[in-house]
Amino acid sequence: DGRRVNVAVENIVIRDCEMKDGHGGVVVGSEISGGARHIYAERCRMDSPRLDRALRFKTNSVRGGVIEHVYMRDVTVGQVAESVMTADFYYEEGDSGPYPPVLRDVEMRRVTSRQSKYAFLLRGYPHAPITDVRAIDCTFAGVAQPDVVEGVRGLSLQNVRINGRVRNEQISR
Repeated sequence: DGRRVNVAVENIVIRDCEMKDGHGGVVVGSEISGGARHIYAERCRMDSPRLDRALRFKTNSVRGGVIEHVYMRDVTVGQVAESVMTADFYYEEGDSGPYPPVLRDVEMRRVTSRQSKYAFLLRGYPHAPITDVRAIDCTFAGVAQPDVVEGVRGLSLQNVRINGRVRNEQISR
């Protein structure tokens, strides 16, 4: 229905919330065919071994849609089971539909976490990469495994500390 109506969800503010258990603290998707834009999450707290991710994007080429202009700032994450940021285009049906999703212009600023499996788990398609993702002044401690970054063009880390190591780099894979 999202493609037929073609009206994006937009101008969403998530502020001063506490997230505990679930698939994600802030989740955009999965039925996103109409799109989503201008989503702001700030001053939230998240912490639970039963909370999978802090920021999650769920879509694939069956759903499609454009997700853009998503901003998370001043968020404190204790423990999450999987990652601080996840975008996985291979979610459920994966790349089996005619509508390649678009994910672009995502920014995390001053986000901290104490424990996660990954800092970033980003899996776009080679033919429809995730673009323009920025992490600025973030600190992620207790990260168990290296980032998963596939089908991504323009992951920018600016003053990002992962397990004590400062990273300032542009990543495209």
